[in-house]
Parts: sequence; structure tokens; C-alpha cells
Amino acid sequence: MLGSYHQATEYFEIMFNKSKFTSLPKEHQAILQYAAEAVSSANEWKGMDYYSKDLQELISKDKVNVIRTPKDVFEAQIKAWDGLIETLGKDPFMKKVMDSQKAWVQRVVYYGLFNSADYRVAYEHHFGKLKL
Repeated sequence: MLGSYHQATEYFEIMFNKSKFTSLPKEHQAILQYAAEAVSSANEWKGMDYYSKDLQELISKDKVNVIRTPKDVFEAQIKAWDGLIETLGKDPFMKKVMDSQKAWVQRVVYYGLFNSADYRVAYEHHFGKLKL
């Protein structure tokens, strides 16, 4: 099954020792900041390239039957997450973190869903009906 809420995207992280980082000259801090942003972006693009190639190989070479995750599995994931949120939300700090994340997601995902083109229409126009 392809698609899940638990790993909706990949992120690349570089961590620095804060005291060592802040002790660097501002121009060196900027170099590290821009280098980290560049490699993080490159990691996302490379991931899309690698994963899409790997998927095609799984389907064509290895004959793996790949299907889109069914809606009922997505719904079960959300219900399971609700229980976890309830448990984690008992801790005041975790509640504060999750409330902040939820507010960000409500705004950003709304924008993304509202603004994104229907890429399936364009894909099917050029390549035929998508088989999920």
C-alpha cells in the first residue's frame, strides 16, 4: 500500500551544537544556515527522483502489486492518532506543542488543498487513466 499519514514527506535535518554555532562569526553562521537549507532541499528533490524510480522498478521488474492505501485505512490511522493525541495531551508542554502544530496545519494545509491544482487531471490528460 502506498500512502500513509505517518510518513507524508521526508525531512533532512542537520544539527549543530548551539553554543559552538553562536560563537562563530555571523558570516560563518550564515554559510552553515544556507548550506543546511540547500542540502535539505536537494534531499527532497533527490528523494522524489529515487522513490519514483524505485516504485517503477518494484512494479515492472519485481512485479510487486502496489495499491493506493484505502480510505478506511486512512480513517483507522486518524482514529488511532486521536487516542495518542488524547494521551499525549495530558502533558501541558505536549499539549502546547500539539496545539501549535494543529494551528499551523489548519492554516497551511487549508491553503495547500485550496490552492493546489488537480494534478490527476493533467496526468490523465497526458498519460491516460491513472490506475490506483
